[in-house]
Amino acid sequence: MSRFPSGRYGRQLLEFHPAPFRAPLRAFAALVFPWNDDDVLICNIENRGWCIPSGRVEPDETSLEAAAREAREEAGAVLQDVLYIGCYRISERNEVRWADVYTARVQDLVDIPEEFESTGRMYVKPEELPGVYHLWNPLTEAVFAYSREVLRRHAQIIGSINKTDPKTG
Repeated sequence: MSRFPSGRYGRQLLEFHPAPFRAPLRAFAALVFPWNDDDVLICNIENRGWCIPSGRVEPDETSLEAAAREAREEAGAVLQDVLYIGCYRISERNEVRWADVYTARVQDLVDIPEEFESTGRMYVKPEELPGVYHLWNPLTEAVFAYSREVLRRHAQIIGSINKTDPKTG
């Protein structure tokens, strides 16, 4: 299992726990790293800045459903190959909350709904992220790299299955 550095967001302490670890409590939020080959899609959120799509998990949805919804609402992204990669433990004083984290491939881009807080989207290369991402630190950098690597390994596995399956290749 990989070791990740901890990070801070204001007074909150952030710790990332990679899959197969699952939070002991229901996630209050979901985040998704949407990739298109070697570029990642980020969106400009009012009062936050450039970041990956993320948001609260509604009472009637799973964190996976929330990640897909937030990607569409904030970045106009339709996702495929959505994979759970771990979760953030977010602690402040005596309160602990959990956020599930996913990686995915962007299948399509559609218009960003006007009623949401996003003011734009763009693809960036990983090396450009430190100059634009709203919260760049060693933890953020490590989870970006991890999300990309998990998706890359998944594509290799699917590719090798398709080459050996007479129905697909």
